[in-house]
Formats: sequence, C-alpha cells, structure tokens
Amino acid sequence: MKEEWPGAGGLVLNEPLIFEQGAKGRKGYSLPKLDVERIGSESVWPRKLIRQELEGFPEMSEVEIVRHFTRLSQWNYGVDSGFYPLGSCTMKYNPKINEDLARLPGFAGAHPYQPEETSQGALRLMYDLERFLCEISGMDQVSLQPSAGAQGELTGMLMIRAYLTDRGSPRKKVLVPDTAHGTNPASSSLCGYQVMQVKSNERGVLSPQAIEEVMDEDVATLMITNPNTLGLFEEHICQVADIVHQKGGQIYCDGANLNALMGLTRVGEMGVDVLHFNLHKTFSTPHGGGGPGAGPVGVKSHLADYLPVPMIIKGGDRFQFNYDRLKSIGKVRSFYGNFGVLVRAYAYILSLGAEGLRRASLIALLNANYIRAKLKDHYHLPYDLPCMHECVFSDRWQSKHGVTALDIAKRLMDYGFHPPTIYFPLVVHGALMIEPTESETKETLDQFIEAMVRIAEEAEAQPNLLREAPHKTKISRLDEVLANRKPKLRWRP
Repeated sequence: MKEEWPGAGGLVLNEPLIFEQGAKGRKGYSLPKLDVERIGSESVWPRKLIRQELEGFPEMSEVEIVRHFTRLSQWNYGVDSGFYPLGSCTMKYNPKINEDLARLPGFAGAHPYQPEETSQGALRLMYDLERFLCEISGMDQVSLQPSAGAQGELTGMLMIRAYLTDRGSPRKKVLVPDTAHGTNPASSSLCGYQVMQVKSNERGVLSPQAIEEVMDEDVATLMITNPNTLGLFEEHICQVADIVHQKGGQIYCDGANLNALMGLTRVGEMGVDVLHFNLHKTFSTPHGGGGPGAGPVGVKSHLADYLPVPMIIKGGDRFQFNYDRLKSIGKVRSFYGNFGVLVRAYAYILSLGAEGLRRASLIALLNANYIRAKLKDHYHLPYDLPCMHECVFSDRWQSKHGVTALDIAKRLMDYGFHPPTIYFPLVVHGALMIEPTESETKETLDQFIEAMVRIAEEAEAQPNLLREAPHKTKISRLDEVLANRKPKLRWRP
C-alpha cells in the first residue's frame, strides 16, 4: 500500500476565542431604517427580564464572523469527512436525498398545532412508517412518539409495568445481561425496579441455564440487547424467552443494533414483547452531536393498549389522532415525536425497499467480519466467533509493552481515522469496539486495517510514540481527568 493516509500535516489554521476578536463598533449585519416609532424595551418586557449588556461581548464584521465559524468547522470530524468506526452507535453515511426530503416545505414548515385536516400528508407518512417498522421487526404495533432510544426504553418499561400491574403485581426486579447497553439499568431504575445483572457465558452470550437460575415470579422483565454489545447474536434467545414467559415475565429488546438484522430476521419472532428502534442509527439521520433522534417503540398485541397517546388511526381515506385509550401510559413527549427524523427514516426505507434493507445488513455483517479476520493476528480477540455488525478486540497484547487502548485510539488519529469505541463493553478489559457499517468501501477498510496493523507494530517497537500520541492534531494529549473534574464551560473576561 502507498504511504498515503487521510491524516496529514497541512494548512491547519489557528482560531482564537470569539471574545478575543473584533473591535468596538463593528457589526456583522445591516438593517433598514425603522419605519415605525421606536418603543423602549422596558415598556414591553419587565426590567428584571431584560439582559444587561455583557462586558467584553464581541463586536465583529461579517467576514470575521464567517471566517471564525468556518475555521472552527474545519476542526470537526464527522461521517461526511471520513470513516467513523464507532462501535455500538452505527455511525454510517446517510444519503443526502433524505435530508432534501425532510426539508420539503410541507414537512419542514408543518406546525404541530395544525388541525388534522391540513396535516393529512404528515399523518399518512407516520401511519405508513409505523407499519413499515412493524413489518421489519415482526412487532404488532408501533408508537413513533419517543424521541430517543433511551426514551423508547423507558416507554417500553412503563408499558410492561402497567401491564403487569393490571395482572395483579408490577413485580420487583429486572434482569440485565452484562453485555447489554448501559441505559438499560437506568430505564429500569426509573420505573422503580431493582436491577440484577446476569453474566454471559464463555461464548459471550446468555445461556438458558443462567436465566433459569435467577428467573422467578418477582422478575418483571429481561432486558436484552441483540446482537449484544460484543457484536454477537444471542443464539439462545428463543429458549431464554420461553423461560421468562413461563414465569410470567416479559422480554424487552434494545433495538439499537437493528442494523445487523433488518431484512434477515424479525425480532418479534424471537419471543420479544417490546422493542425500541433507533431511527437515528439504523434508518438515516446523521448521528451524533446530541441529536436529534427518534426511538419508536414496538410491542406485541397484548401490550398494545398501553402505548402512548395519541395513536394514528385511519378511517376511509382520512387519518386522525386517537386519544381514546383508557390503559395508555399517556404522553412521553410533547406533540408526536421528532417529525423530521421520521421523514428521513420513511425516505430511507422507501428508497432501499425490502431487498435493499436486507443487503445493507449483509454488507454491515461482511465488513465487520472482514475487519475481525484481518486484525485478529494483531490484536487480542476475546471471543473468536463470527460477529454481527461489530467486533470487539482488546489491548491485552499491547499492554505488555505499556500501551493501552487509549494510546491506540490516540495514535489512530495521526493516521486520519476517528478512533473506535474504547473500554466498552465492560466485560472486555481494554476493549476496542469497531463497527464499520455498510457504508464503507473495501478500500477504506483496507486502509484502516493497515493503520491498525502499523500501530500494533509501533506498540512493540516504539511504545513511547503511542503513549505521547496524537502528534499531528492541533492539540496533542489532553489531561482528560482534569478536563472532566474542572471543565471550563463559559468564558469570563
């Protein structure tokens, strides 16, 4: 391979704080003369609500403002810049056509207080999307209301609690595998449950025996992530579900990793009672930066009465909201969900179709297993099994030379790649979790693999090079402990 990497030294411009720029009297805007009488702010707003002038507030020209934010944007790294192998988050490229469709005036300009008569197109889209997600997942009904995966979890657990309460007892405990997502225990605790961890077996999955030992009439739910955070398919899921159901419990499945399953198998046919979807991971919304997201939740028919209100129903050729649901857990979000995210997911599903979704999953699986096979001679692979959408290595071999997963991640930045997830899942010490997604070409994967191989060689021959990395970035190794303990969140003159 040629000695060319995405990461290189070059024209990387410095940029001071905006408060350190400009000069008094400069403006980045011009407004026409006022053609009405000027009214003092104090006659409109109470004095206590009027912000006083900030000392040292920047005054800048238009070109200064444009250059400032453009330079800052050039320091950023995103999926449109390059490969983003962030495990368990499905940071894949999202087609720009879906962005265009979400910006159509009829969608982007719709107001949540519009009457149903003028919202028929939006209601139809949501109604159809619910049915698409039911078909993909094998669930019976779906609510689009939750605005993130964690909120979908909470919604699902609230429904399970309401269902079990109607049957005589909400129960006390929730089983959470050690390979589940970290939000699962939080969602359970918020619903008043005691969380009990269940260890995975030597193959990195749940064994029916482990569930049999802890399952009793006090357990409300088993919260499972499938594929789990090791990137492995829970091969005993049907047996495990039978054990839980026999004792009157429910199965909750975290659907964050649905990118490995869509079109290949249906979660609802594995004995799962509740499933949430991360539309912003699997179905096309740029992921990261804190949002926006969408976490629809699907249920089997026995839980449908507990779905949040309102539900969208169809009568003839008209669509409307139905609030008349006596057992509903109520609203979990203002209005009806993050509508722009729903539009993108709708466009993604329609553009790919059934065969396209299936092919996307197959390529995601192929890419992950390609990386697993190519790197397992260079990095310790704690579970040397065919993986699903992601694979998990560890720093065991590099740690013999004093090199950690953090050092490997930092050095990878010098080669021009965003680091993978490190130190998660917790069941693997020094974890390096890599998810290539279906978006990446073989050439990109080969270049990433070559960089990882070089880093493994450097760890043995030049460990100090890694311990001081990154070397090419604008700022090198930061004191992350100090940054966490004493973050500087606001500027002071």
